[in-house]
Amino acid sequence: MKHLLNTLYILTPQSYLHREGETVVVKMEDGTKFQMPIHTLASIVCFGATGASPYLFELCGQNNVSLCFFSQYGKYLGRYSGKFCGNVRLRRAQYRLADNSGFCLKVSKTFMQAKIANCRTILLRAQRNHHAAELMPAIEALKIHTLSLENAENLAELRGKEGDAARNYFGVLNSLITNRNSGFLFKERSRRPPLDEINALLSFIYTMLAHDAAAALEGVGLDSAVGFYHQDRPGRPALALDIMEELRAYLSDRLVLNLVNMGQIKLADFENTPSGAVLMKENARKIVLQEYHNRKQQEIIHPYLKEKIPLGLLPHVQSMLLARYIRGEIDDYPAFIYR
Repeated sequence: MKHLLNTLYILTPQSYLHREGETVVVKMEDGTKFQMPIHTLASIVCFGATGASPYLFELCGQNNVSLCFFSQYGKYLGRYSGKFCGNVRLRRAQYRLADNSGFCLKVSKTFMQAKIANCRTILLRAQRNHHAAELMPAIEALKIHTLSLENAENLAELRGKEGDAARNYFGVLNSLITNRNSGFLFKERSRRPPLDEINALLSFIYTMLAHDAAAALEGVGLDSAVGFYHQDRPGRPALALDIMEELRAYLSDRLVLNLVNMGQIKLADFENTPSGAVLMKENARKIVLQEYHNRKQQEIIHPYLKEKIPLGLLPHVQSMLLARYIRGEIDDYPAFIYR
């Protein structure tokens, strides 16, 4: 089994990355330095005005370490992934299947069934732990939505059913905020831009998960830009978004709720912009990334492999299983559904 390597997050403005032997050196504006051996890293994620030397790019390319750049507030800017390590035949098979509407519909139903099932489990656990009777209508609705997906005759119809399920789920998400003194309030999902603090947290962590999913897919030889459910769009990691669907609730939504309910993130950690967007301040981003890292270290028994793995390897495992399905080595894609 693949080992979970570290992700190095660079949040300090005006940082500069360079190479010293087989070590990544981060030099801050005040002259302080931080060092990390390249063999311990899977990726480097930079926020804001961060520079990197050509020799650092060379080191990352030689060791298959991705280098990803985001704006100060988490907007994706670009990614360097070095040499491609995969089988061209696998990608050819992926492209052929992406043009096969029947295959796309079949595997997309699997993605969506897992997504809705995992959302429902989040609500079921909250209902049991906090006796929240107001969650029961949404729990029953999600059960019906899961069963109805099989009747979708095309992707457009499937997307409509997914949208209905998402509205039921997010419609009761505010009831999962049990820290009533926190002041947080969630009304509905909003993106580009996020219009409240919970949406800002969700969008930020989803972006980090998309980065991890894209890296995992490319690591097993798949093209993260060519999906089966999400449509092709320049600059869009469509297949990464496909894989994310089954992982969002378990990896991201639970983390957001824990951060708020445990009081680790507060309303004062956000700022409003003239456009109406709500953004996290730098200190909050540091807390979120640290907790995201901690979350990825936790272990579970994978329901298909029956092996104990760190949560951070879930994108890799699901990418590996998807690659096996595309190659025809297994009859169905075993999406991740947690109990």
